[in-house]
Amino acid sequence: MTAPAERSRPLRADAERNRRRILTAAREVFARRGLDAGLDEIARHAGVGTGTVYRRFPEKSLLIEALFEDRLDQMFAFVEAAATHPDPWEGLVEILESVTRMQIEDRGLKDVIFSGVGDKEVFRERRERFLPLVEQTMDRAKAAGVLRADVGLTDLGALQVMLTTVADFSPATRPEVWRRYLQILLDGLRADRAGSTSLLQPALTLDEFEAACGRGKHAGA
Repeated sequence: MTAPAERSRPLRADAERNRRRILTAAREVFARRGLDAGLDEIARHAGVGTGTVYRRFPEKSLLIEALFEDRLDQMFAFVEAAATHPDPWEGLVEILESVTRMQIEDRGLKDVIFSGVGDKEVFRERRERFLPLVEQTMDRAKAAGVLRADVGLTDLGALQVMLTTVADFSPATRPEVWRRYLQILLDGLRADRAGSTSLLQPALTLDEFEAACGRGKHAGA
């Protein structure tokens, strides 16, 4: 006869496989839909029963914590590297660009940063490590005379909201057009600007703009 411990091993392996499937599915669903997505939707995407999801994660908040602790740590690593960039301006640009890109690619991450979910202790602790590094980078840029002296920490947060909103506005027609507006905003942040930066992304055409609004001949595309 098979020993009880041996009989239980496949079940433990199945449980771990299901857990990984749930985490993968949740990462994909939250990235696409944000944190409003429910556990039922995640279960369908994972190909498991809703009960399986609830056994592993009785509350959605536990699933969010499991996923986004790592994502915030990745963001912290980006900011930490940028904060020590030899060029203070380039370090600041790297922070704004990389953090914005991560939020555009992952709506769940944006929700963690800019909604009440981010007030959970596990996320608040990470924010308390993150924000001083951003302020340090801004102070270096101001001391170097390249960042306007009147720019505050919350200005960078507001700029991220603006840029991610642009990305939400035109995801199908021009998913990278937010970078055009990043360059325009960066020109406005510089204290020593002698001229205008060449914009790498062209403006949306009228047809593209109308399609982004859900109007015009391309709206159904």
